[in-house]
Parts: sequence; C-alpha cells; structure tokens
Amino acid sequence: MDKSIFLSQYAIGFYFGCVFLVIACYNYLKLKAELSRFRRHLSDKLEIEAETMKKIKAEQEALRKENETLRVKVNALNEIPDRKLQRDLEVYARAEKRMLINAPGFAPAWETAKSDAHGELAEEEAGRQAPKRIFARLFGGGNSTPAALPARESNGSHVNDAETAKSGSDH
Repeated sequence: MDKSIFLSQYAIGFYFGCVFLVIACYNYLKLKAELSRFRRHLSDKLEIEAETMKKIKAEQEALRKENETLRVKVNALNEIPDRKLQRDLEVYARAEKRMLINAPGFAPAWETAKSDAHGELAEEEAGRQAPKRIFARLFGGGNSTPAALPARESNGSHVNDAETAKSGSDH
C-alpha cells in the first residue's frame, strides 16, 4: 500500500507537471506566433515608410525643378522693358521711403522736388504745358540722358518759380 500511495502521489504530480507543460507549450507557441506577426507588421510598416519617403523625395525634387524653372521665368520676365521699368520704380519708391526715414535733411528737399515734379506732370496732363518727355524723345533734345535734378540758382528760387508758374496758369 505504501507503494500505491507513493505511485498515486507520483502520478498526481506527474499529471500536474504535464498540465503545466502543456500550458507552457501553448503560451510559447502563442508568443512565437505573436512575435512573427509583429515582425510582419514591422516589415510592412518599414516598406510603407520607404515608399512614402521615396514619394516625398521625388515630389521634393520635382518641386525643386519647378522652383528653378519659375525662377528663370521670373528673371526672364523681369528683363522685359516694361517690367524692368516697374521694378526700377519699385526700387526707387523703397529707396525714397528709407531715405525719408534715415536722412534728416533729405525729407524736406525731396518733398519739395517731388511736389514740383508732380505739379509739372499735372500741368502736362491737363494740356497747359507742352510735354517735355515727348519733345525730348522726338527731337533728341541734344542730350540723350536728361539731368536727374535741375541745379538750384539761389535760396528758395525754385519755390518762387513754382508759385509763379501756378499763378500764371490759373489766369
């Protein structure tokens, strides 16, 4: 009887051990399948990211090429005489604004010269005075490049001349 009790206790332990072995094998196979699934998932994700990076690089290269062609077109369009004049006008307007801010003595003289020039153009457009630009272009005017600014003769004489011209044109 002692043997049968020993064998039955041994059998019970053996059966418990087999049950634990089956559970351990099941968990091992389950983890192995999950690991292979994670590897496939990682592989798929890396492939997708590689394709995305390839598309992004191709798109970036296409945008670089398009940017370069647009830059060349803009430079070519800026060389058209009308566009070049507009660009020069914009440059001069920006330079004027900077000079008005940065140079303390420049602003009053500039504003006076600008208002005189504006008055002359207004009179030319109104038909009270012959357009100087057209005559200079048609007849050559002797000098191919006109003077940038007329020289001042004395203190305040340009202001008096402008007032005389305005009062003479009002009559």
